[in-house]
Amino acid sequence: MKRWTVAPGKGIETLSLEESPQLKPAAGQVLVRVRAVSLNYRDLVIAKSFYGKGVKQPRLVPCSDGAGEVVAVGDGVASVKAKDRVAGLFFPKWIEGPPTLEAHQAGLGGELDGMLSEEVILPEEAVIRFPPALSFDEAACLPCAALTAWHALFERIPLRPGQTVLTMGSGGVSVFALQFAKAAGGKVIATSSSDAKLDKLRTLGADVLINYRERPDWEKAVKEATSGKGVDHVVEVGGAGTLEKSLSCTAVGGNVALIGILAGQGSLSNPFLIVVKNATVSGIFVGSKEHFSRMNSFIEEHSIKPVVDRVFPFGHAPEAYRHLESGGHFGKVVISLE
Repeated sequence: MKRWTVAPGKGIETLSLEESPQLKPAAGQVLVRVRAVSLNYRDLVIAKSFYGKGVKQPRLVPCSDGAGEVVAVGDGVASVKAKDRVAGLFFPKWIEGPPTLEAHQAGLGGELDGMLSEEVILPEEAVIRFPPALSFDEAACLPCAALTAWHALFERIPLRPGQTVLTMGSGGVSVFALQFAKAAGGKVIATSSSDAKLDKLRTLGADVLINYRERPDWEKAVKEATSGKGVDHVVEVGGAGTLEKSLSCTAVGGNVALIGILAGQGSLSNPFLIVVKNATVSGIFVGSKEHFSRMNSFIEEHSIKPVVDRVFPFGHAPEAYRHLESGGHFGKVVISLE
């Protein structure tokens, strides 16, 4: 069996394809033949920089997100069987209810070995069937990016039909947020630095498009597009580097779902904006299996298809990482094992 490993914090160039012994599930475990893996910004950060320096393993099987087919199950496993098509959970221990410290200390591709392997062993409760209309490539996009977008818009302060959502850029979380918001009857204002990407966002249903290179004061453009009211929901993937602008164009009583750090760590110079807007700022870090199940039902009901930018073969994983690093992707970057 082959698998990729990386030295956390030491760079993409440390990715290495290795031979590993065949796996056999113990009681309560599931053996999954991985068919596809998708990359997230977190995977880049673990490989390259500060996030990876906190990982205790000297070498790690990377990537939190993957989908495949159950090959075998251990004693006592009843919820899945051989040939079931499943995705793994980002947090294998977060099954339901609010997040816990224990759950957050056990994420695939970080604290635990991840999915970039021909086969993986997971606990029974850490796999979930995905909508049958999805391919393995598409299903591999669900565990982190899709679930994060779902959690941001529907689990903390649910989006209501007719409300306005601001999405930022064209990465996986932002594209899923656009798709989910439109399916739920929302109006979407989308930003990007690329007119070509804005055109693609338009085809997915974005109602208002803002090129933030042409409008560095994009928060003012958002206010203009909402007649001064501001947006009801912000899917904030920039982090502290854009948070102040996001808050300034959030409606009174609005919600900012703080997800990423793509615009840097920075600082919030005017936290009183949260008070005067009576706004909610929610930290969102993926979601539970319970959330995943509700998201799957929504995806199936609305026939949503994940947007896959490019698929790389398993042997070309470093090239997939480099493509994600370039920022040229639209939607998700996938590594196929089929």
